[in-house]
Amino acid sequence: MKTDLTDTTSSKINKALVLGRRAIGTPAVGMVLTLVIVTDEENAYDALKAANEASREHPSRTLVVIKRVSRSPRDRAKARLDAEVRLGADASTGETVVLRLYGEVVDHAQSVVLPLLLPDAPVVVWWPVNAPADPANDPLGALAQRRVTDTYAAEQPIQELTARADAYTPGDTDLSWTRITPWRSMLAAALDQVVCEVTSAEVEGEEFNPSVELLAMWLADRLKVPVRRSKSAGPGLTSVRMETDAGPIVLDRPDGSLATLSIQGQPDRAVALKRRETAELIAEELRRLDPDDTYATALRFGLERLDEEAATIAPETVVDTVVETVVAAVEETAAEAAPAAKPAPKKAPAKKAAAK
Repeated sequence: MKTDLTDTTSSKINKALVLGRRAIGTPAVGMVLTLVIVTDEENAYDALKAANEASREHPSRTLVVIKRVSRSPRDRAKARLDAEVRLGADASTGETVVLRLYGEVVDHAQSVVLPLLLPDAPVVVWWPVNAPADPANDPLGALAQRRVTDTYAAEQPIQELTARADAYTPGDTDLSWTRITPWRSMLAAALDQVVCEVTSAEVEGEEFNPSVELLAMWLADRLKVPVRRSKSAGPGLTSVRMETDAGPIVLDRPDGSLATLSIQGQPDRAVALKRRETAELIAEELRRLDPDDTYATALRFGLERLDEEAATIAPETVVDTVVETVVAAVEETAAEAAPAAKPAPKKAPAKKAAAK
């Protein structure tokens, strides 16, 4: 069931929700939280689709806040609120309200959202794109217990990750961290199978992927060892290698679906480690509404400190490079000298003929 409201107010939207529930025969409210999605028109469809799929596990009232940019000064001075109320099959297991803000009301989105929040229920705000620099101090973020961002969607993901660390507030989280949950679980399980001491580690993944940096910082913080990052063609994370006194432990996923876990002295094992959809990531974040202390510790470890500690194993790479350079120079010198030595055997028969 869909109801379109043009140039409306929050009270009229609430009334439409009540009438809609009565019309479809479900007057009781059985939702457990309010999910506020702050996005633009381009990304609204994908974000709402992911939220509807996640609502099967977490029935919620979903409020989609779309800030429309007015073209003319006259339109920018005129405030208007349009809404689309979806109930029943059109909203999966919860309720959906799409809010389009025009003009001056764009700067006061919290005043529109506040009357629509479920009473006595937690609030989660999700920015699929264009997240604020400090989510906790954002007017909409201040209404929520959890604030979800996605640095992978930023124009400069690594710089965005550093900004997240500087502005971190308990309750903040990021989907780039959620994406590495299966990797963290598998690596922890692998270390439980071997009695060993980890000396160093290497994380390999595509360039400008914040999940690579977060996994490296988590390993460096937990294992207290230098962690090197290397680039690959992707997709996403492709490999983690841990050097131990009992031999290397390698988790390799070249195709983004099936991984291979290799432990010294044990047969290789195939592990299902496919890349997850956004709906699965959001559903995982909605399972817990308390601050994620592990994420906070890994994030605050710092990229600068990660680079400094990784530099302690850099001399091995330098030595290898020097050796390769010397070998190449020797081969090149030998190749240049070889043509000059070839004419000598040809002159010997001529001298012998003259002697005869």
